Amino acid sequence: MSRYQLKQQKESARRGQLETAHGAIQTPFFMPIATKGAVKSLSSFDMKELGAQILLSNTYHLLLRPGLEQMKALGGLHTLMNWDGPLLTDSGGYQVFSLSKMNKTTEEGVTFQSHIDGSRIELTPELSMAMQTAIGADIVMQFDDVAAGDSPRARYEEAMERSLRWAKRCASALPLAKGELEGVATQQLFGIIQGGTHEDLRERSARGLMDIGFDGYAIGGLSVGEKREDSYRIVKHICQILPENKPRYFMGGGMPEEIVAYVQMGVDMFDCVLPTRNARHGTLFAFNQDPATIDWSRYQDPRPTELFYDRVRVTNEQFATDQSPIDPTCTCETCKTTSRAYLRHLFGVQELLAYRLATIHNLHFYLTLMKHLREWIAKTA
Repeated sequence: MSRYQLKQQKESARRGQLETAHGAIQTPFFMPIATKGAVKSLSSFDMKELGAQILLSNTYHLLLRPGLEQMKALGGLHTLMNWDGPLLTDSGGYQVFSLSKMNKTTEEGVTFQSHIDGSRIELTPELSMAMQTAIGADIVMQFDDVAAGDSPRARYEEAMERSLRWAKRCASALPLAKGELEGVATQQLFGIIQGGTHEDLRERSARGLMDIGFDGYAIGGLSVGEKREDSYRIVKHICQILPENKPRYFMGGGMPEEIVAYVQMGVDMFDCVLPTRNARHGTLFAFNQDPATIDWSRYQDPRPTELFYDRVRVTNEQFATDQSPIDPTCTCETCKTTSRAYLRHLFGVQELLAYRLATIHNLHFYLTLMKHLREWIAKTA
């Protein structure tokens, strides 16, 4: 039985609810990135205060530190980071591809060199499932073979076919891993659709995963340098194929206007490092109009002629004496207590507080955007 319930729909845009072992999540939603068990510069309490419904952590990083056995001994990531809300874990496939040196991919899995100490590790679908079970994630991602963004078609096809075979192994391994570890809450397993920008490969991947049967479906392998028009074309095509009673997850993207467009194609779930990474570099997002009154249907094109937000580069000289908040309409802790001038000063003297205040604001912006998209769908459906 699907744990996703579709509540309202405006054309392809969906408002729904996803039940997990740690509570229900209202869709569409954005997942702040807690890669190694923390959102950079923020605590789990901060994330609750911001209204984050779910966090995303990464299997690759947590496998390296603290490791499988220590994670088991600690009782999982919820306990370790004192987070009682839902967690999703990425499988580690992308990080093995992007961060590790001397990768060797075989049918068994990927052997890689740790970027921390140089040790050799073999990550297989079975080990990925075992680690994600030890973490105790509510939503578990299949282990997949990730092709580089500039790969030839043959490599995309090879990675897609291997990912399908690994998906079957993940589906078989997850119940076994859970059986070995008592007390693990019910976990949902998502398949990952691969195939680059080739519609036929993407469709074969999606239909192959649906034949296996998963709790949800993710679109992976985009936001890696392809043209935005190609990404939009693939997402729109795949959303027309996927079942309506399962959640749809766009992995790793993206800009606010992209999220708005993808929601209107039928995507339910998003994650991205952009709000936190940009915050640490002094680039902040601010609505340039009241988001409660925006007609979001105006933002369906890959490159809209105008945006609903501005980017405030707070380290610029023009803000040296600016006593106004980042966004006068924003209700986050940063905008209620901090001026642009003060935040610029903190960045200038490299105070760690700058990262915290900027991150709070940018995540508040993204979470507020999702709230208004949910309200817009409910109101106009």
